[in-house]
Amino acid sequence: MMLRQAARLDCRQFVSPMDVVSGNSKLNLAFVANLFNTHPALKRTNSNNIDTALIEGESREEKTFRNWMNSLGVAPYVNHLYCDLCDAVVILQLYEKVNVPVEWKKVNRPPYSALGSNMKKLENCTYAVELGRNKARFSLVGIGGVNLNEGSPMHTLALVWQLMRRYTLQVLSDLGDGEKIGDQIIINWVNTQLKEGGKDSQISSFKDKLISTSLPVIDLLDTIAPKSIKEELVKRGELSDADKLNNAKYAITVSRKIGARVYALPDDLVEVKPKMVLTVFACLMGRGMKKADG
Repeated sequence: MMLRQAARLDCRQFVSPMDVVSGNSKLNLAFVANLFNTHPALKRTNSNNIDTALIEGESREEKTFRNWMNSLGVAPYVNHLYCDLCDAVVILQLYEKVNVPVEWKKVNRPPYSALGSNMKKLENCTYAVELGRNKARFSLVGIGGVNLNEGSPMHTLALVWQLMRRYTLQVLSDLGDGEKIGDQIIINWVNTQLKEGGKDSQISSFKDKLISTSLPVIDLLDTIAPKSIKEELVKRGELSDADKLNNAKYAITVSRKIGARVYALPDDLVEVKPKMVLTVFACLMGRGMKKADG
């Protein structure tokens, strides 16, 4: 119940029900700190005895990685990027998503026994690194299973970044029937759909400033998934920064509702981050082409 309410406040990160029940002090501190950082309601304390490293919110990069993993339906749900990957079970699921075969008979699965549980997790992490190095051909110089098991941000991000990059390339390859398609093909498809749908918005590139309004995304959604957009929730005309952010949040939410595995953040649209904008339109193109194929 507590975590469901936290999710409504967009503060569900860092802890699982087991972390709360077992009294994981570090994760519970991070959860509470994130709650008050997002919705401040208490006076600032003068205490200097708090480890700020534990309560800093996640970076945009970390949140993007989490969104990507959860968009693929991994289990368990990833609330904290490093703690929730420390047994590599999620990482191994991600390997399968990018067509790297996993021998699950070699994998230790939760729940783990109290005795030797960390050793089981470490074995998984070592296997995950071996797969990345030998099967996926990732560059994992200086990375060992112990780094993933201990939740080292630098080493974990190095592996996860390569997994997400492989997935993005795979999405583009699937759109091109096995061959990676270029930006212009996606842009042309988007503009064709918008024109055929009677929309006024068009984009010239993934750097087009109009994307900051999210209107091209919203109009595309309305075209490939009719009735998915509630126009009264869309801001048009002269837009404030808040209007743009609300449009972006709505566009991302609807994209996921119609089944597009969009993992970009609203800020990526508002700030027109070309690489992440590409992933949004690529995922929507995949969704639109599935509809066209019946």
